[in-house]
Amino acid sequence: MPNWPLVFFIATVVSTTQGYEPLVTHHIHLLRPKSGAGGDTVPGASCLSWRFGVETNNIINWKTVPAECESYVGHYLLGHQYWKDSKVVTNESWLYAKSLNLTNDGKNVWVFDIDETTLSNLPYYADHGFGTELYNSTAFNTWVLEGTAPALPESLKLYKKLLKLGVKVVFITGRGEDQRNVTTTNLKNVGYHTWEKLVLKGSTYSGNTSYVYKSAERTKIVKSGFRIIGNIGDQWSDILGTNVGNRTFKLPDPMYYIS
Repeated sequence: MPNWPLVFFIATVVSTTQGYEPLVTHHIHLLRPKSGAGGDTVPGASCLSWRFGVETNNIINWKTVPAECESYVGHYLLGHQYWKDSKVVTNESWLYAKSLNLTNDGKNVWVFDIDETTLSNLPYYADHGFGTELYNSTAFNTWVLEGTAPALPESLKLYKKLLKLGVKVVFITGRGEDQRNVTTTNLKNVGYHTWEKLVLKGSTYSGNTSYVYKSAERTKIVKSGFRIIGNIGDQWSDILGTNVGNRTFKLPDPMYYIS
């Protein structure tokens, strides 16, 4: 049998990148409140509030999506709402960037995370419970090494606009240094053709949180003479810490949490 979540995801990406609204079938409903007859609460109705707590960083250090929220998160990610939420964030990013009176000295950079920011691992998570399963590094790294992660359409649009504005791009990812080649190829294959730096997590940061690692790498960028005018990621650890940039932007990700 076909992998329906993956099929619908691909259809959504294709339609979005071609400038159309994402496809929604009877298998994928729009994000909507759930309530029972007579106002009784239906199990899973609290998932919207749970996602709100996650995105506002009030619910932290969680290991998995609650089991009862698997279908909710799946519907959110495969329906219209995930793309609409992402578009709001990237539109605000662009409005901010183009409002700046930038110097033309080649020192203005924008920091992008990779996973769930520039590249999407949704095909993988559609096969692994949309985050309800405990993270399996072996299985996930096998997926990464396939090098087939699609671009997040709205992030790719922002990336291209920033380049036209004369802003250089820096990628800082939690992927390991041993995944540099496949990550480089994957990025280029889906439209991210150029960048100033691609920073991957080396062995010197073994045991450190993403928060510590990304703060340290941003500090290196600033000390080398660049100005971080913007910073976008799906995790709070992407946009908190030191030298975060003049302004930060948080993309939605209800599937996993990285400290």
